[in-house]
Amino acid sequence: MKKDQIVYDDFAKIEMRLGKIINVQEFPRARNPSYKVEVDFGELGTRWSSAQITNYSIEDLIGRAVICTVNMPPRNIAGFQSEVLIMGVPNAEGQVILLQPEADAVLGAEVY
Repeated sequence: MKKDQIVYDDFAKIEMRLGKIINVQEFPRARNPSYKVEVDFGELGTRWSSAQITNYSIEDLIGRAVICTVNMPPRNIAGFQSEVLIMGVPNAEGQVILLQPEADAVLGAEVY
């Protein structure tokens, strides 16, 4: 699906940061299979996300580095405040594959 073109200034408003998943909880109230995920951004603190990433086990998610959009307003998902958007892309089966760096980097570092 092709979306409307944007200018660089629009893109520059998006703040993406590196985080590490430190807590994952089942989220049975969500309409689509999801987890409640707590992400550590180092000096920026921790934030929560509702994420449709149940193709990963909770054990596989804990400690995983992820790229997140952090400057969107919180969104109410089934009574839960989702504060960040964890970035991923679908595979051929439609499952979300998380974006992550291939080497260690500083938690909270901005993606550019």
